[in-house]
Parts: sequence; C-alpha cells; structure tokens
Amino acid sequence: MELCITYDMRAPEFGARRNNLYAAALDQVDWADDVGFDVVGLGEHHGSEDGYNPSPLILASAMAGRTRSIALRTSVLLAPLYDLPKLAEDAAITQTIANGRLLLGIGAGYRPSEFASFGRDLKDRWRVMGETCDFLRLAWRGEPFDWQGRRCHITPAPEPGPPPVLLGGSSKAAARRAAHIADGWFPPLDARLWQPYREECIAMGKPDPGGYPTQGPIFLWVSNDPERDWEWIYPHVCHQLASYSAWTREAFGEAAGPYAGNMTEETVRQSPAYKVVSPEQALALCTELGDHSVLYLNPLLAGIEPAKSWEMLRLFENKVLPYLR
Repeated sequence: MELCITYDMRAPEFGARRNNLYAAALDQVDWADDVGFDVVGLGEHHGSEDGYNPSPLILASAMAGRTRSIALRTSVLLAPLYDLPKLAEDAAITQTIANGRLLLGIGAGYRPSEFASFGRDLKDRWRVMGETCDFLRLAWRGEPFDWQGRRCHITPAPEPGPPPVLLGGSSKAAARRAAHIADGWFPPLDARLWQPYREECIAMGKPDPGGYPTQGPIFLWVSNDPERDWEWIYPHVCHQLASYSAWTREAFGEAAGPYAGNMTEETVRQSPAYKVVSPEQALALCTELGDHSVLYLNPLLAGIEPAKSWEMLRLFENKVLPYLR
C-alpha cells in the first residue's frame, strides 16, 4: 500500500490562517517522512479566492529541505501556463534539492480564467503539453540546443538526474498519448483511464506498468468520535466541492463531477470519496483496499485547523499505521 499525504493549501475565511497552514504543512510532511509515507501530492490552481497553492515547485522545494525519503509529486503542475526555460530551471533545482525525489506531474488545465490571466490560449493546451515534454527532455541534458528559432541552454542540469515527467489528464486519448511522450500517466482517480495507457505501453514495447492500484478515499479522517468530527469537517468538505463545481461550470458551462447538482451533507457522507472513520474502520478499509492500493490523507483540507489535524495524524500513527506494515 502506497501512503500519500496531500496539500492544496486552500485557506477559506472560516478556516485557519494561511501562514499557519503553510507552517503546519512543512511540519507534517516532516512527520510523514519520519513515519514512512511514500509520497506527498501538491496541486496547482491560480486566481482562487481561497488561495489554492499556485506554486507547487516552491512548496516542494521547501518540503524537500525538511525531508529525506518521501517523494514530492506535483499533482498536477499546469504546464501550459509556464515559460518553458523557467519551468526547466525551477524543476531542475527542486530535483537537486530533493536529491532525486521530484515526480513532475503535469496537466493541461481547464479553467478559462487561468489561461486568460497568463495570456495563454486554452485551445493550445494539448499542443503545449507535447512541446513541454520535448523541451524538458532536451533541456535537462545540460547542453545548448535550438528551440523554435532560438538557442537555449538550461543550467545546472538536475541532479542526480532528470525527474520523471508524469502526464495527467481525463480522457483515453490523453492516456494513450502519455505512453508516447511522458514517463508515466497520472489519471484523476479513474481506473477506466489506466487501461488505455497500459495497452498503449505494451503495444509500443514498453514495460507493462501493471494494473491500476485500488484508490482509497480522496479524504480520510481518523477519529475516536466520527459523528462529532464530521459536523465540523463537513463545511471544509463542502467548500472544496463547491469550488470544483464552480470551476467546472466556468470551464464547461455546467457543473461536473459526482456531486454536481446534488451536493448535500447526506450524499457526501454516504460517498466513498470522503470518509470520517474510527481507527478500527480505517483498518478494515485498508484490508479491503489490499496491498496494491493507495491511501490518502489530506489533513489540512480547506483550512482545517492544524491542531485538529495533528490530533488526527497522531491517532493514525498510533492506532492504524503500526498494523499496515
């Protein structure tokens, strides 16, 4: 079982202060590294009223300085919004600080307002994704090269080597494309998008990436009193879901996702995506997920107070983690 701790650094007005959340995130990833978590996931969005983290590589670098073993994954960095030489440089330095632990997940994005803010064309995003993979592959050699009529030289080269580039997306076409242009595929928690990637890898003669790992809830909270904690957690969950509904409405003209148009406390609580459980229930969930799986913790979801998140993490450490490995 892969253990993943995730942060998007949302700080809505009703939650904890932003500076306290960032300080807690650094302390918590230090803890996660010590107790044996495998990866930390860091998202990216721009122009969010709650301050969703716009700079995952900066946060990853800070976390790299506090840790020794845990992998640092951007999930995902919005590549079409970046200047390519600067992206190559920043990722190279992050990889070097992390001593080879950066996993550069990149995605095309979907919100028109983000592209407008950066002066980019949303229609070009998948072409730019292909160019990004090509550019990074050339840039990280550390040698001068020609790119679209100009001479580029990206230094220093990342050490101990280039980070893997993982392509994110939400379509079968993107999955198949990832087999051709990236080092891996990062689907949005959708097993149906893994099989096209796997089949394309095999057809190309690449190593079989294996089956898709069973995914745990996107939000798991371990509590000695789940009923009590759900009451104060739900506003944070609701804030996240309402934000994604608004963003998909902006992008596609209507809200998309499992709760679009039917987001109530009861429907969310009964879903498999958001779970507040006892330690015993958490262990039962882990048994159900099996060995080839991913378990996520999102301890600061939408501004959860750090003190409360630490209580949960310590309970997980003492009552759940010892029985997982």
